[in-house]
Amino acid sequence: MGLNRNGRALLGIDAGNSKTDVVVVAADGTVLGAARGGGFQPPVVGVRAALDALAETVGRAASQAGIPPVFAHVSACLANADLPVEEAELKAALEERGWSRSVRVRNDTFAILRAGVDEPRGVAVVCGAGINCVGMTPDGRTARFPAIGKISGDWGGGSGLAEEALWFAARAEDGRGEPTALARALPAHFGLDSMYALIEALHLGRIPFERRHELTPVLFRTSAEGDRVSRSLVHRLAEEVVVLATVALGRLGLLDEEVPVMLGGSVLAARHPELDGRIAELLAAKAPKAGIGVVTAPPVLGAALFALDEAAAGPEAADRLRAHYA
Repeated sequence: MGLNRNGRALLGIDAGNSKTDVVVVAADGTVLGAARGGGFQPPVVGVRAALDALAETVGRAASQAGIPPVFAHVSACLANADLPVEEAELKAALEERGWSRSVRVRNDTFAILRAGVDEPRGVAVVCGAGINCVGMTPDGRTARFPAIGKISGDWGGGSGLAEEALWFAARAEDGRGEPTALARALPAHFGLDSMYALIEALHLGRIPFERRHELTPVLFRTSAEGDRVSRSLVHRLAEEVVVLATVALGRLGLLDEEVPVMLGGSVLAARHPELDGRIAELLAAKAPKAGIGVVTAPPVLGAALFALDEAAAGPEAADRLRAHYA
């Protein structure tokens, strides 16, 4: 398509549930403008309203770059684009905005993968509030999972771990389950003296639902102190991370090759020693040539690198863009 020769800028979008980052990039990798907006949640507000909010953020980035919001290519990595049919719907909606005749929509997990690798080759497992895994190769093949929750077979993520910890702690206190230090540690985090008090506070809304994620670090701390139940949950998460990675590697024919397996999201980026060690041990048994890395760069970097890939911009442009986010 010659996108790198027409002099027009490229647009990278990383739109997550809680925030949106947009960057305008020249074909040589120079950042021309950037902006941050709110979360991107089409299932909650509708596609049109979600794109209206995104348009405001894109407009600010374009204004900073000193150009109208018209681009050679739009690379959009979007939350809630979990299925190909959703990607197609959002692609059509973005095309209607008139920002570019060239638009590519991906799930936002792909942005984290691309931000962590030198070429579009490898697998990423992301564990933040939820859990997801994607893989890709330079020839365009991908591996992915629906990652919608329990109905698509998922287990883990910060929210899921918090729920599991609450379940075990509640049963430990009332006698239905085995003893665990979580029965004291979880309510103590909120200044309460029992699981009953915590259950009541959560049920009646005195502790907002969104604060449950605070219990995930408590789980890891309790595990590090030697609690058996907590440790079993940490080990189960490691197993889930590795099974996602190895299934994706197998689909792409990369199980026996030297390939990066990138870990991202708040839970995995926290570098819990026990979790990291268990992941490394299990992955070495399944994919001995795979190398583990942790993605700390902002996902919008990955979205912009995809745009440079589309423009055939070359490694110098990618290096310049990476240096901006270093």
